[in-house]
Amino acid sequence: MTTSKKDTTSSRRRFLKTAAAGAAATVAAPTIVSAQGPISMRWQSTWPAKDIFHEYALDYAKKVNDMTGGDLKIEVLPAGAVVPAFGLLDAVSKGTLDGGHGVLVYHYGKQTALALWGSGPGYAMDANMLLAWHKYGGGKELLAKLYASIGANVVSFPYGPMPTQPLGWFKKPVTKADDLKGVKFRTVGISIDVFSGMGAAVNALPGGEIVSAMDRGLLDAAEFNNATSDRILGFADVSKVCMLQSYHQNAEQFEIMFNKTKYDALPEKMKAIIANATEAAGQDMAWKAIDRYSKDYEELQTKDKVKFYKTPDAILQKQLEIYDAVVEKKSAENPLFKEIVASQLAFAKRATQWEQDTVVNRRMAYNHYFGPNAKKKT
Repeated sequence: MTTSKKDTTSSRRRFLKTAAAGAAATVAAPTIVSAQGPISMRWQSTWPAKDIFHEYALDYAKKVNDMTGGDLKIEVLPAGAVVPAFGLLDAVSKGTLDGGHGVLVYHYGKQTALALWGSGPGYAMDANMLLAWHKYGGGKELLAKLYASIGANVVSFPYGPMPTQPLGWFKKPVTKADDLKGVKFRTVGISIDVFSGMGAAVNALPGGEIVSAMDRGLLDAAEFNNATSDRILGFADVSKVCMLQSYHQNAEQFEIMFNKTKYDALPEKMKAIIANATEAAGQDMAWKAIDRYSKDYEELQTKDKVKFYKTPDAILQKQLEIYDAVVEKKSAENPLFKEIVASQLAFAKRATQWEQDTVVNRRMAYNHYFGPNAKKKT
């Protein structure tokens, strides 16, 4: 069989054209990947750099960065680096920041119902149970509805259950509800209304400003959160009396927040990693808190000579009564507030009955092993 010169030339041209296209694709592919590169996000926490809460924010970012293999790189700055602590929601919503780490109660001024994620007694739930309501009891959908109602362009992930917070730091022990009357006191969220109802003169300040305000006499007393944060922030330098146990923030958790536009543009695989990393970070935070808070609780007593007292039951009961009155008023003013309260109450009634009936009170075991009449253990 003979091949014409024309056929040979045509075949050669087709081969060269195909080879050139393949070579172009080989050259172009790495260029496209390089141009995309890892996704970088600039975040801010609502905490001072020295606080353990900022450490939790860094822990979260590291988990996401590691789990994505570096495809997503979150950098977390401390409070005030870009915006004040209470300005986080606006900054993330507008895209000034790509995300942030804080608490929902810090957005109380935007929409009072946001404080229902942790500012109050939790209807006998602890913070872990409130997170169960959020994930399985309708809270997630209600929170999205709440943010949409104020035009916030954010995606929120509550996580990291906190232990019950102290009533606060005082000049002397608080023995009755009337002791709070006229006291210049720091708190946030619905707790502002509760302590105001108890007669205190309330001032809402971010964590990094509290001790300075107490030192200058702008505050007589204050609450923040836990033994480690309080010790790091210097509460023991301005007070030697701390009242433990309170209903004002019995079930609070942290919040991971993304700018919604930035988050929606992420690949689905990366969104799945973020969701699972959030839950993993929340559990890790709870474990770390037990270790660190218990150590600092000891050191506040032994090294810093702080005296801890249990808040009297009469004060706790008064908190519940005033909280109910505050909720009734705000529910009448805000339909979303009312809807969220109803959802929490329905979940709490079922979940807390199960817990109270099922979980043994550990006080007996504590007294058996560590109480004043405990036998010496080897």
